[in-house]
Amino acid sequence: MLRAERALLCSSFSLELFITMKKQSVSFSTIIDTRIKNKRYTLKFLSEQQIDQRLTWLIKVGILRREVDGQGITDGFRLTPLGKKIVEKWQNKRTDIHKLSLLDRVSDSFLYYLNSLI
Repeated sequence: MLRAERALLCSSFSLELFITMKKQSVSFSTIIDTRIKNKRYTLKFLSEQQIDQRLTWLIKVGILRREVDGQGITDGFRLTPLGKKIVEKWQNKRTDIHKLSLLDRVSDSFLYYLNSLI
């Protein structure tokens, strides 16, 4: 759980996105569209490729899963049970989810980089 929690803490996405994903599927296009509108799901501007890479990383560490319908995988994302557990913990404590040590951030960035080579 520590690796997944650290990955979520280091992510470029807002708590609002994860709260929404806890309730319903959020499509890739919705995340991209919110970059322009008032509802921001990203904490900083990210290209479509960067958003895709970061969502894929959260899938690999067990936070997110792709939404599946009767015809196969869609462009939607939802929280896994582990992801829901972490988000609920933060909601209940009202913790600022983006306060981590420099070592945690470097560690997550290193793992993210290594994973991108595979």
